[in-house]
Amino acid sequence: MTGTMFEKIFATDVLAKRERVERTLNLEPVDRVAIHAQLSYNPGVISLYTGKRIEGFNYTYEDICQVVRMTLDACFPPIAPQGTARVTDEDGFVIQNDNWTCWTASRPFDDVAGAREYLLRKTDQMREAQPNYEQVRREFRERMQKLQRLIGETVIIDTSSPVGLDACWYRLGLMLFSYLYVDEPQVISEFIEVHVTNEIRRAHAIADPSLSPVILIPDDFATKQGPIFSPTFLRQEFFPRLRRLTAAWQSHDIKVLYHSDGNWKKVIPDLVACGVDGFYCLEPAIGMDIVELKNAWPNHVWAGGVDGVDLMERGTPQQVAQQVRRDIQETNALQTGGMFVGTSSEINPPIKPENYRAMVEAVGEVLNPDFCPS
Repeated sequence: MTGTMFEKIFATDVLAKRERVERTLNLEPVDRVAIHAQLSYNPGVISLYTGKRIEGFNYTYEDICQVVRMTLDACFPPIAPQGTARVTDEDGFVIQNDNWTCWTASRPFDDVAGAREYLLRKTDQMREAQPNYEQVRREFRERMQKLQRLIGETVIIDTSSPVGLDACWYRLGLMLFSYLYVDEPQVISEFIEVHVTNEIRRAHAIADPSLSPVILIPDDFATKQGPIFSPTFLRQEFFPRLRRLTAAWQSHDIKVLYHSDGNWKKVIPDLVACGVDGFYCLEPAIGMDIVELKNAWPNHVWAGGVDGVDLMERGTPQQVAQQVRRDIQETNALQTGGMFVGTSSEINPPIKPENYRAMVEAVGEVLNPDFCPS
């Protein structure tokens, strides 16, 4: 698309969004660094760019998509405001929504025996499931195409492909998960195995690089202090399965970014050995500095390193712009690709709209003077 008509975030853009994202993923020079975010939760940002007066969270999915189209090269699928209802799902979990977030208010069990019974039942359900993969493929394609029409040329990074560790420990709660693993590790191991086997089948059914060149595998396993689980546990129960799921997506020429909250620096070598192409969600305040990480691991893609709390919520636009310039210049990202500018989390409600704008505009001010599209 270079040299033809395409959507621009800045008048100086040389590359189309898809080209910029692909060059970033392929560790190639770019005209400017690509911008990525989960832009669903901040009424002030939506109001700033749409010009609409917004009270509370009364904006729409289409409003989010409009701002995505105006400000981002790549995005996670938008999520409309969830409201504040408390709902009970089909398994009996009570979920409390709070517009932009949610949490488990109560579980249908409160002891190890109940957790075991639940997990065995869910494992059997997953094992016995017989999806119509042609229908799964068709519905996924329709969903992606519908979203693409709303966000223009912005690249979708789908987030719906976890290994299953997060689905297990978060659903049970860490305490019951830990007790059950000590008593009957095979129950948890089998759940994760069946989960990832089904996800690999789904990946082969829906993978299509024409829809998107990249997928996110999200499984949280760390806190601010480090991994929740021991290296032995992760190397036995998680990393081999992550490697298989990564390989499934890559067999269709789709790049894989891995996501976990927290500080997982200690296990980067293990994650690299799983074959992932890059990483998303880097929290500098807890030791995950994108400059340090990208320079230490230059053959991988790094995304989301602008501090989403202390800086984006409480800093000034000038400080935000300074951070963006530092991240780009000190990683040589214009010449080497491999970096998406974005925050260390979602664009949550406390983030100042003017700071979001400063982050976006700073990217447009740091250009590659030597860029020559081939």
